[in-house]
Amino acid sequence: MWWKNKKNKKSRQPIEPETPIEARSSSSVPTEDRPHSVNSLTNFSSNSSTSSAASLKSHIKSSLPENPIIYDMSDIRHALFSLRRGSSSSSFRRSLCGKDVVIFQRKYGLPLPISDSDLHQRLTQISKSHHTSLIKLLGASLSGYYVYLVYEYVPGANLADCLRNPNNPYFTVLSTWLSRMQVAADLADGLNYMHHSSGDNSTFVHNHIKSSSIIISERKNLPLRAKICHFGTAWLCCETQLTHKCDVYAFGVVLLELISGEEPLMDGNGGGGGGGCRRVSVIETAREAVSSGGGVRRWVDRRLKDSFPMEVAEKMVKVALECVEEDPDSRPDMGRVAGLVSKLFLKSESWDKKMGPPIDMTISLAPR
Repeated sequence: MWWKNKKNKKSRQPIEPETPIEARSSSSVPTEDRPHSVNSLTNFSSNSSTSSAASLKSHIKSSLPENPIIYDMSDIRHALFSLRRGSSSSSFRRSLCGKDVVIFQRKYGLPLPISDSDLHQRLTQISKSHHTSLIKLLGASLSGYYVYLVYEYVPGANLADCLRNPNNPYFTVLSTWLSRMQVAADLADGLNYMHHSSGDNSTFVHNHIKSSSIIISERKNLPLRAKICHFGTAWLCCETQLTHKCDVYAFGVVLLELISGEEPLMDGNGGGGGGGCRRVSVIETAREAVSSGGGVRRWVDRRLKDSFPMEVAEKMVKVALECVEEDPDSRPDMGRVAGLVSKLFLKSESWDKKMGPPIDMTISLAPR
């Protein structure tokens, strides 16, 4: 069975999928350890808890705005009904209540789960935030130690796959400097909004910024744009030790990936003449490039074919390295970062207009 068949427990048990379903990205997120029995969550009886939850849920539904929604677990189960055991992913694309959505299964960051009233308050707060660079949270549902987060489905591919296609390492859909600057500007603008201008003057920390959690959306006859996944996840899942400077650091790493095409960590040659390998970070290679004359030009992704404004590229690398300073206090505020990236994007646009359109270029996110 894909959930425990006990009448007095099933409304709060986590779903145990039966078959892998299509993950939101090819970079699957490992599923957490299975939760403990629901009896360990509370000293109340299951019947009392179920009745209380049903009553509160009715009150919540009547007071919430149109979005996001606290979904019934029966709706989540119905969306995931055809699954089999063995799925290694915690993200699923499904149809839920007539909408094409992505469902993420996440574990709470605290020993005890969030209360229904806290979930109500947090969902209401998140619903006030709207930005073109953020994928919209449609709602959530509780089950045991898990929260199921439902986001709108955005067609496209994640940034990691766009930069590094194992089936064709010489191809990238982000084949121009301007397309990468557009992604950088979208991300910086979205994170700045999240940190400083979210709904009702609230601020959020993302805590999951990485190239695999950024979607490059495909739109017919329009430029590729970047959207940030998992907005609100950290807050809803009660993750701890969150700061804006953690997001700034993560953004800096993504920016270096975007410019170089490299992975955050790569296999490198061992030093000392003893052979072997050690892991080399994109931060290390970027610092080496900046410290050596003309090194940035050689470090920038070769698939751009040396077609980029050198001055802008050097400044972008320096912005990124400022973001990844070891001391959090030395990292810039996201507002300052967004302003710098915006100015460099405008310079890149001017450079692109002077250069003219590329020749023999097609853009598609379809597999090759």
